[in-house]
Parts: sequence; structure tokens; C-alpha cells
Amino acid sequence: MKRLFVGVLPCVLAACATPSVDTTAATPGAIPTLSHTAVLSKLDSPWDMAFLPDGTMFFTEKCLGLSVRQPSGNVVKLLGMKDATGYASSAGDLFCEGQAGMNGVAVDPNFASNRFIYVYSTSSMAAPGSNRVLRFTVNANATAVSGRTDIVTDIPYKPRASDHPFGGPGAHNGGRIRFSPGDGFLYVTTGDTHNGEVPQSPTRIGGKVLRIDRDGKPAPGNGAPAGFDPRVYAYGLRNPQGITFRPGTHRPFIAENGPWHTDEVTALVPGGNGGWDPRPNIGGRGACPDGYCGYSPNQMGAVDPKQRSAFMPMTDTKTYPNAMKPAWTNDGLSQGLFAGTFLNGPQWKSWNGRMIIAFAGIGIHGTPVGNRLDVLDISADGSSATRTTVNLPMPAARFRSLVQGPDGNLYVATDEGSISRLAPN
Repeated sequence: MKRLFVGVLPCVLAACATPSVDTTAATPGAIPTLSHTAVLSKLDSPWDMAFLPDGTMFFTEKCLGLSVRQPSGNVVKLLGMKDATGYASSAGDLFCEGQAGMNGVAVDPNFASNRFIYVYSTSSMAAPGSNRVLRFTVNANATAVSGRTDIVTDIPYKPRASDHPFGGPGAHNGGRIRFSPGDGFLYVTTGDTHNGEVPQSPTRIGGKVLRIDRDGKPAPGNGAPAGFDPRVYAYGLRNPQGITFRPGTHRPFIAENGPWHTDEVTALVPGGNGGWDPRPNIGGRGACPDGYCGYSPNQMGAVDPKQRSAFMPMTDTKTYPNAMKPAWTNDGLSQGLFAGTFLNGPQWKSWNGRMIIAFAGIGIHGTPVGNRLDVLDISADGSSATRTTVNLPMPAARFRSLVQGPDGNLYVATDEGSISRLAPN
């Protein structure tokens, strides 16, 4: 199978907006202060962003579609979902429900020559629905997209079910897509859709990280166990909604929601098992509602911190001794860990080379509200981390995406309908 590129990877992704650096080059003790500038407002649930080197910013709104902010500041609506209006083109099969909709967006490493852009979206094309990775071609002045190609069509989606005891339709939907600046392949995060069979399944690609080429074919070296779908790079995951790559080594790290306890940041290995297995009768558990033990024991009442050790673990090392162990676990809390990226460049001072993560927590059954940004200093081997909470230059919000732009600044999307620029000083 051909690799995606030969030679030097063009720096068109937010992940490689500044050159890779030696992460030990951070300035000891110097913590940046941040200034805040509103870039876009009055949006409808902005979910993700991706940049071109000239500052062109593609962004998604979960229930509307794909748009672009041009360097002039002009916004063009490119691709609308079902019932959305004012877009240059539309796709009637794309819809939103719950956490599902138009989620991640990524620009091809070879955009300068092929002008490809990718989105992760929920589609009604196959009943009762599925999540898909769609590839489009952007025209020369970034005012329209065409040539839709569905390169992944079988990512599970949770349909509406009146008798399901947990969550609503579209829950645990995954949805982040990122090209690695190291190997040039596309990584796709998928959720377990509240289905106990999915995370450890060799053939159902929910609760996974996929690693594919620009046509959706498996990348070489994924390392999945025998009998697994060859697109799978990591499995046994709950709802990873963030993936990023460490500068210098390009090792992938995911940010993953916990089941009302223990959000996790984990360094991935090829073929790695995240140790999430919410099936009944695993590790001595009995029957669970609707065959899903992801909230076991009964977490539908108040969450007592003293009882958390009895909960089903996010990473079950008892059942799976070789599971990938998280670098960081949010002090045993679940606060809607949603996205993350590595900060890159000397302007970030002591945060240069560190991972910044975003929370969109609402506070459930006694769990404190998240709605913050944290910076993690992760060990070289990815096994441990220490946390610094960011002093925000803006009101706390439900953060949905973090992307470093080509100007070296951090761009953040929030549920409150804004995209802002955070510049280090």
C-alpha cells in the first residue's frame, strides 16, 4: 500500500502549524499569560476547526454544516446539512441528534496539490444511521466544495430507542479526525454508542481509533490483533473525542470521557487495548440494564467519591493486564474531557511541548462542573503527567475544540457559540 506522502510533509495542518521542536526546550518556570480575542460569534454549536497556512479556517457547526472563514474575515457557508439554509451546497442525508452531527474536520497534508478536506458526520444513508468520514474538494477561492467521497461509511451511531436507560440518540459518538504530521495518515476517533459489545468487538468499529489513508483504506502497521478490522489502530475505548500528536515524536494521545468518573488522557500504541469493556458477565459482573455495564455499579444516584473505587474502571487492567494505561485520570472525576492539542513554539514558554486539554462538563450527580482548560506536563514515556489549570482571559465555557493556528496562537470553540483566539504573552 502506498504511503500518503513522499518527502517533507507540507505544514497545512493545525497540528503542524509550527515546526516540530525538542519538547525539553521549554523555558523553566515561565508561564504564559493569555489574551483573548473573539474571532466568530453567534454560531450554532461550533465543534471543530482546521487551518490553511494563510489563516483560512474551516469550521463545523454540529447541526448546520461546514463553513470557512477566509483571511479577510469573510465567512462562506460551504456544505449544509439537512434543513440548513444559506449554504453553497447541501447534503440531505446528513443530520444531527444529541452528540451526533457534523463533528470533526481535517485538511489533507497535500492540500496545496489536491485541495482535499474531510469531515466526520452522521448520515441517514444507511438505516438507522451511521457516522461517516467524507472527503470533498475545495475550489480555488474556498467558496465551494464538490466531489463528495464517503471514505468510511460504517462507524456506529446510536439511534433513538425509547427503552434505553442511558443517554439519548447520538450519544458516545466520537468524531475527532486528525492527520498525523509524522506518518501523514488520518486518525479517526469513534464512540461506543452505549453498546456493550462494541468496544472489544473485532469487527464493529465503535470505541476505536482508526488509522487510514486518504481513500479510507487501512494504514500499514496498525497492529490490530488477528481477526480485527484492519483499519483499527486502538480499541477498547469509551468515547474518545480528542486526538493529538506529540511534537518531535508524533506519538498519538487521546482525550476520553469517563463514565461519571475518571476522564483519561492516554498515549496510544499500535494495536493497543484501552481496557474498556462494558459487557455483562465480564470480570465477575452480572446482568446490566440493556446489556451495558458502563455505569456499573448503580451510578444513577449521587456519585460518592468514596465509592468510586467500586465502579467499573475506565481501564480494566484486572481483565486486560496489558491494557494501555492512562497518563492522567482527572483525579477520578468525569467532567466532559473533550479535546486536546500539544502547544508548539517558544511563545508558549514553559508550556511549549505540553498538551492542553478542554472540558465541556456540566456537572452530574455531585460531580463538579468542568468547563476549563488544563495543561499537562506528560512524561517522556507517556505514563504519567502533572496538571496546571489555565487562568482564562475569558468567562469559563463548555469547550469543544482546541486547535493551534498557523500564527502560533490557540483557537477554541465553545458551546456558547463562539470561536476565540488565545494568544500567549
